[in-house]
Amino acid sequence: MDLWHELEAKLRQLGEAVKRLLQTGTDWANAECEYKIALAQESLKLKDEGMPSTLINLVVYGQHDVAMARCKRDIAEVTYKVNQELINQCKIEAKILESQLNREWSVRE
Repeated sequence: MDLWHELEAKLRQLGEAVKRLLQTGTDWANAECEYKIALAQESLKLKDEGMPSTLINLVVYGQHDVAMARCKRDIAEVTYKVNQELINQCKIEAKILESQLNREWSVRE
């Protein structure tokens, strides 16, 4: 495959990565929302059960629903950040291909 086709393929890959970033960003936001709702609900439940307010903050993070929601949120965040890095990598690779293409064309002149 010549440099031009490699550059076109890289730019297509970049476009796809940007589309995935939209989805993973949305997933992260939804996971954050679900985590905060679970945290608030569990905190209120513990308070209703008579747990002292000073202990709720220590106990709530160990509750299964809260811990699982936090885990999902953290995974969604990591996925989003990995997609950002993929975009950066695609940009760098495209710039390298463009530089190689420019050098090749300048040699031909």
